[in-house]
Amino acid sequence: MGYYDNHIPKKSKERGWLLPTFIGSILGALIILLALPALVQSDFIPYDLSVQEAADENDQSGESQGEEGADHQPVNVDISSRTTEIVEEVSSAVVGVVNIQNQNIFGGSQQQPENENAPTGSGVIYKQSDEYAYIVTNYHVIEGADSVEIVFSDEEQTEAEIVGGDMFSDLAVLRVDEEFVDHVIEIGDSNNLNVGEPLLAIGNPLGLQFAGSVTQGILSGKDRLIPLDFDNNGIVDWQAEVIQTDAAINPGNSGGALVNMEGELIGINSMKLASAQVEGLGFAIPTASAVPIMEELEQDGVVTRSYLGISPYSLTDVAQYHWSNTLNLPSEVEGGVLAASVENVSPAAQAGLEQYDVIVELDGTPVMNVLELRQHLYNETSPGDELTITFYRDGERQEVTTTLTSQEF
Repeated sequence: MGYYDNHIPKKSKERGWLLPTFIGSILGALIILLALPALVQSDFIPYDLSVQEAADENDQSGESQGEEGADHQPVNVDISSRTTEIVEEVSSAVVGVVNIQNQNIFGGSQQQPENENAPTGSGVIYKQSDEYAYIVTNYHVIEGADSVEIVFSDEEQTEAEIVGGDMFSDLAVLRVDEEFVDHVIEIGDSNNLNVGEPLLAIGNPLGLQFAGSVTQGILSGKDRLIPLDFDNNGIVDWQAEVIQTDAAINPGNSGGALVNMEGELIGINSMKLASAQVEGLGFAIPTASAVPIMEELEQDGVVTRSYLGISPYSLTDVAQYHWSNTLNLPSEVEGGVLAASVENVSPAAQAGLEQYDVIVELDGTPVMNVLELRQHLYNETSPGDELTITFYRDGERQEVTTTLTSQEF
């Protein structure tokens, strides 16, 4: 044992092993730090693949930027959607419809200029033949027109022939030379729609300056009934069967297209059936009921419905005093249709109906008012059918049968 061994303190001898251990730890850490980049590129250490993949995509997009590592250009992204595809496909089949009325001034006739608030609406090209292209629109859009002008999506204009119109369905059919038309919309079946299904409304809100406007919404409801008062006398004349959507429909959209996400026409928009005081509540005539009317108008120019031959008046619009004192109705009668007059040589006259008879049933189905009588005649019967009429005369319940004839509308 040497001098050092005898003179180093015992505690220093015990701690002498710490210095090599400390130096070894530092050297190990340095080695790991130096080797880390290589290990990350290997399979030993997991890493975020999404980051690497994004970097690889940027490298591919910027491979033409040179060897100096120049900034990469943004990657082009295809933002087209089914909605934009449908609009591109369908828009050329939606047209503007201008109602031109002649005004007699000092015994003459003068055409109403377009810039003097001529009524405008929309229409849809739904059929093309060797000679003509056919357009459906709303009846109220062309009502009272002396002539109708069509404005196409490319702003080309031409005069249209009014093939026919129907007030009850609020539909009209027009036609133009086929040379003006490049695209015809495909007609879908509105019976296959589901509530909540996305829809697009295409038309000309507020006039031709906003031609081709598109709004999007969903099918809010099916089989809606909207009361209509044709003569504005406060009495409901008819109930339109429509579908409801929250796609924005504004004045000028009338007659435009309501399409599904297949690009098919499933409804004819009708602003006449919507209220200006309500938002998100628009209505359209479904193709299931519109197509038969369109075909009949296209073929005959009119819609033929069953004809009875009375001037109907809802019993609920008659004072209660007359129910018992003038008409002698029993207390169990709660409604019906009063024959205010009976036309000569009509089915009603041939059945023996008289003025002030009160009809309460048709073919065993109760009728409480004029609306229900018309709905039964127009929807449940055809010209040539036999109709059983139950009515009261001077308090006596009677029943007769007659054969319906036709009436053109």
